[in-house]
Amino acid sequence: MSDCCSAPGLLPFADALTNMLAQVSSITDTLTLPIEQALNYVLAKDIVSPLNVPPHDNSAMDGYAFAVASLAKNKTLTMVGRSMAGAPFEGECKAGECIRIMTGAKMPSDCDTVEMQENVSVDGEQITFLQEKSFGDNIRNSGEDIKINQQVLQAGRKLSAVDIGVLASLGVAKVSVYRKLKVALIATGDELKIPGQALRSGDIYETNSFVLSAMLEKLHVEVINFGIIEDDFKAIKAAFISADQQADAVISSGGVSVGDADYTKTVLDDLGEIGFWKIAMKPGKPFAFGKLPNSVFFGLPGNPVSALVTFHQLALVALTKMQNAQSLQRTQLTVKCVSDLRKSPGRMDFQRGYLSVNDAGENIVKSTGAQGSGILSSLAKANCFIILPQDQGKVMAGEKVTVQLFDHFL
Repeated sequence: MSDCCSAPGLLPFADALTNMLAQVSSITDTLTLPIEQALNYVLAKDIVSPLNVPPHDNSAMDGYAFAVASLAKNKTLTMVGRSMAGAPFEGECKAGECIRIMTGAKMPSDCDTVEMQENVSVDGEQITFLQEKSFGDNIRNSGEDIKINQQVLQAGRKLSAVDIGVLASLGVAKVSVYRKLKVALIATGDELKIPGQALRSGDIYETNSFVLSAMLEKLHVEVINFGIIEDDFKAIKAAFISADQQADAVISSGGVSVGDADYTKTVLDDLGEIGFWKIAMKPGKPFAFGKLPNSVFFGLPGNPVSALVTFHQLALVALTKMQNAQSLQRTQLTVKCVSDLRKSPGRMDFQRGYLSVNDAGENIVKSTGAQGSGILSSLAKANCFIILPQDQGKVMAGEKVTVQLFDHFL
C-alpha cells in the first residue's frame, strides 16, 4: 500500500539535497578578528604553526632532572640548582648531579630524564633515587604537540573554544574569518500569534521562528526576523523584497502548500527563479527552494515538525555550505528497534526516536510516540531520527534500523 502523499513526481530526498547544494554559492567576504572575538566564525585561511609546541623540552611533573647515565654509578646525586616554569636553570649539570625541576619547566641542556619527587629521598642537597629510570622518562619533548610549519587548522573550520586555545598556544593573536551569513526569517499566517498575546478562536501560537532562530544562533549567523506576516499577497511580497535586499538567504515557514491562502509560492514565482519541490520525505513534503534577485530562499512547511525537519536536513546543510564551512558530519548507527513503526513505501521517513542501551549492553531505539507533523513534543522527547528509506514499509519490533543522532543544533 502506498503512502497517500506519495504521488508521482515527488523528488527523492537525496536528489533534492544534491540539486540544492549545486545551486548555492559560498560567501567570500572576510574580516580579521582578534582570537577572543573569533569563536564560531569560519576560518578563511589555513593556520600553520610558527613554532614548536611545546617550544622546548620540559618536565611532565615536579621532581628532579638529571642525565640517566649518572645513576649507573651512584643512586645518590647532588642537587646543584632549580628549574622553574618561566625561570629555567641556565648553569651546568655535570655527571653525578641533578636539578630540582617543576612541572612545565625547561629541561637543562645536560639532563635527559626526570624522576617524580615521590620516588626519591632527600637529605639536604643529596637526592637518592629509589627506582630504576629509563632515558627520557617524564619529559614532554619540543614539538610533541605541534611542530613548526605544521598545518594546525584548516580553512572552513568553524572555530571552537578549544581552537581558540590552540591559536593562543601558537601566539596567533588575529585570524582571517568569513563574515557572518545574513539570514532573514518570515512566518506567514493570519492564525499565528506570538507568546504573550491572547488567542482568539482559531488562533495558535507561532513556534517556527523561535525554533529556527535558536538553531540559526547555533549556526552563528546574523538573523533578520521579519516576524509574522499576514496572509496577504502584497504584504508577503513586500516582506520578501525587503528580506532579499538585506540577506544572503531568506527562510519562510508556511504558505508553500496549495491552499487558497498559500501566497508564498505565488510570491516566489513572481519574484524569483523557483525550483519548487514536493519532496519524497516525511514529514516535510511541501518544501520550496530557489533564487531571489540577491539571495536564495528556503520555503519551509508551516507544521512545526515538518518545518524543523526540513530545515535541519536540507536548509541547514545548504547554509553551512554558504558559510564556506566544512560539511556537516552527522553520526549514524544501525541499531535494533524495539517499537513497531508505521510506514508505507513512497517517502523517506524521519521518525523521532529515543536511543538508549538495554541491560544486555545493546544499542536500542524506540519511537517517541505519535509522529504527526504538528506534534512538536515528538522531537522534544527524542535524541535521534529513525531514518527509513523511501521504499521501506512498516518496521516490526526487533528489526534493525538506521538512526541519526541529534547534533548540537537540536
